Amino acid sequence: MTDLEKLSIDTLRLLAVDAIEKAANGHPGAPIALSPLTYLLFTRNMKHNPTDPLWIDRDRFVLSNGHASMLQYGALHLSGYDLSLDDLKQFRQWHSKAPGHPEYGFTPGVEVTTGPLGQGLAMAVGLAIAEKHQAAVYNQPDMTIVDHHTYCIVGDGCLMEGISHEACSLAGTLKLGKLIVFYDDNLISLDGPTELSYTENVDERFDAYHWHVQVVDDGNDLAKIQQAINIAKLETEKPSLIRIRTIIGYGSPKAGTKHVHGEALGKEATRKTKEFFGFDPDVDFAEPQAALDDWRSAVPKGQKEQAGWNELFAKYKAAHPELATQFTRTIKPELPADYNKNIKPFPAEKAIATRSAGQVVLQALGDALPEMIGGAADLTSSTKTIFNNSPSFHDDPKGRNIFFGVREFGMCAAVNGMAAHGGLIPFGSTFFVFSDYARNAMRLAALMSVHSLFVFTHDSIALGADGPTHQPVEHLMSLRAIPQLTDFRPADANETAVCYQLMVERKSASFMALSRQDLPVLDVAKYPTLWDGVRKGAYVLVDVENPDVIIVATGSEVSLVLKTLPELEKAGIKARVISMPSFHLFEEQTEEYKNSIFPHGVAKVSVEAGATQGWWKYVGRDGSVVGLDHFGGSAPGPEVLAHFGFTPENIVKAAQAAIAK
Repeated sequence: MTDLEKLSIDTLRLLAVDAIEKAANGHPGAPIALSPLTYLLFTRNMKHNPTDPLWIDRDRFVLSNGHASMLQYGALHLSGYDLSLDDLKQFRQWHSKAPGHPEYGFTPGVEVTTGPLGQGLAMAVGLAIAEKHQAAVYNQPDMTIVDHHTYCIVGDGCLMEGISHEACSLAGTLKLGKLIVFYDDNLISLDGPTELSYTENVDERFDAYHWHVQVVDDGNDLAKIQQAINIAKLETEKPSLIRIRTIIGYGSPKAGTKHVHGEALGKEATRKTKEFFGFDPDVDFAEPQAALDDWRSAVPKGQKEQAGWNELFAKYKAAHPELATQFTRTIKPELPADYNKNIKPFPAEKAIATRSAGQVVLQALGDALPEMIGGAADLTSSTKTIFNNSPSFHDDPKGRNIFFGVREFGMCAAVNGMAAHGGLIPFGSTFFVFSDYARNAMRLAALMSVHSLFVFTHDSIALGADGPTHQPVEHLMSLRAIPQLTDFRPADANETAVCYQLMVERKSASFMALSRQDLPVLDVAKYPTLWDGVRKGAYVLVDVENPDVIIVATGSEVSLVLKTLPELEKAGIKARVISMPSFHLFEEQTEEYKNSIFPHGVAKVSVEAGATQGWWKYVGRDGSVVGLDHFGGSAPGPEVLAHFGFTPENIVKAAQAAIAK
């Protein structure tokens, strides 16, 4: 290590120390220990342009142990991204560009939001999947326009989390050779030595995943780290794990202990740490000019690399105009004006499950949108989320069908990584009840506002004989509670067609809950408001003059309510019927529209085969709610529904009760 390299590394270390000390909280240990590796990545190895953080062929960097965020912020600032020293001084403060954990879309150079341990690693797998797929689709023998690596740093906590097993097993199976992961093996967790809870042989574990594994015994040895990176880059068939032994909080009085993991060093320890590295203890946020110049060499280097890529892409456009046009459109991203031209109304003659209708719509979308890619958690034949005219990604990386295996959490996090990469519209699918396994990834998709699509089937107790373990009850309301996540539960095949289009158009995170059982198809000639109404989240399906009651339903229960209308008429009740496929979309409408759907002074009833919580907002305290606040049961679906009150008779009683209040 040269004197200049040491100065540059120590500058990064102490920027982290000072920012955390000023904030009076944070995690200094990992940034101090990992500064040598990060210096090598940002100044010597990564292909990136700090003046254009969104250059599509840049290498991606993911800090999975996001609590070490000051490591990333310091490196971004020093290497020339739009993150100033003043921003670092506002670490963890309101509206700071350096929040407590890295946030996608908020801090230039942050590729994904990290902090929930293990998810950064899983999203890095998604980033690598995206790169491999796009390289296979767009690269030509004479021109390689997609060629970048994904680098990821993980800690002990990331590898303890179950999602790491799901994601890393998948990465090995998919042969993601351009994924390079660095494991910060410092032997310390927040509770104390890792031997308290973590004694597995990590090297053998990753070897069993079919990864290429290397060990660097000293996290301060730049030559050994660089050699390992060079070797990892040469390995193109396997993802790489480089386990680096570090000393947490190296150079501080608290080095090697849990006390440097998650708390500021304190005034006296900060002074001693600066003295250890040869810096003036009375100077905060020191940036020696020589170190800054060294780091900022990344700017002209990156600009030159991007300029070379721009020249290459200009030649590519001339030689391969159709592919170049498609590549540019998907990166922007934009949809073709006629992307939905092959989506036609479903005829009303024959009932069809919305999962089966979804397969028809997905195929039509896939034919028009080559950027759509995804699959299911070993349930492709059940969720019907497969492109019939595409190979699997495993057999051919051009393929758009990914067999994720029984890895719901890892699947959804990988989908988030693919979405964050750009150029793709990725989706993951499983039974609705198993969305619980993946909930935190869905939450992160919503937080990042990435274009992740989650398609769930077997959406209610109508699933029947599989019983309560497989029957979702609380899931709809639970997921509706996630901010910025758009919900869809279509009533039939035609609503499904519109919901799928909305998922594609909105360019944000959304989920859809589809039925296993066949449902009557709503005739668009009889219900002309359907196509436009779905886009507003809720709409009048059947109307009457001066209704006695408004009955709102979602999904399969809409057809049940329509079936109930003759019974209501016999009871002398005039009912308006509302289909409400999306709470989120409805809440985006004007107050005038919302009041037109749910006018004051009219009794209201909701019908949904799920938790009742949340419906009172629409039906009011005096309304009636037909739902489930308990688990289901094992029996044929119609019997389960009838036993729990999803019958015309019970809906009539609910309407009468609401009117009487």
